[in-house]
Amino acid sequence: MIQAVVDNVYWQMSLDRKTTALKQLQGHMWRAAFKAGHMKAEFFEDVVPAVRKWREAGMKVYVYSSGSVEAQKLLFGHSTEGDILELVDGHFDTKIGHKVESESYQKIASSIGCSTNNILFLTDVSREASAAEEAGVHVAVVVRPGNAGLTDDEKTHFSLITSFSELYLPSST
Repeated sequence: MIQAVVDNVYWQMSLDRKTTALKQLQGHMWRAAFKAGHMKAEFFEDVVPAVRKWREAGMKVYVYSSGSVEAQKLLFGHSTEGDILELVDGHFDTKIGHKVESESYQKIASSIGCSTNNILFLTDVSREASAAEEAGVHVAVVVRPGNAGLTDDEKTHFSLITSFSELYLPSST
């Protein structure tokens, strides 16, 4: 029985499945590794300074990931930059809906009391960008080394950035 569970987990990971149960299992495994100090999350060097700048300008920052909320909090709480959880106003995972479904973005907007047209969603996945856009959310696709390539149509359709420092956002105050 145990081997069947292990085989199923390996199978789901090999297909890059984004199931809530798999992400929760990964979160439990990460908790032990992060709390023991065996792992620290690394962010691209432009991310934390940009997020600090946005926060200082009065903007709210939320994370929506296929990784569980628990895993997100572990990453932000145990990073090479230290504990940066205070930079994030809230976390969302697949419990609110899958990232390729436009309804998920509408639910997030409702949950945070914000109109979808006042949200900017950053992603490296074109299907997620399309779903967010369909919900009325502004989108920028982040192009980083190792990300899946974009088609020529996607490159012309979406706003592309290679660094968070390229975003010039209006103050919310």
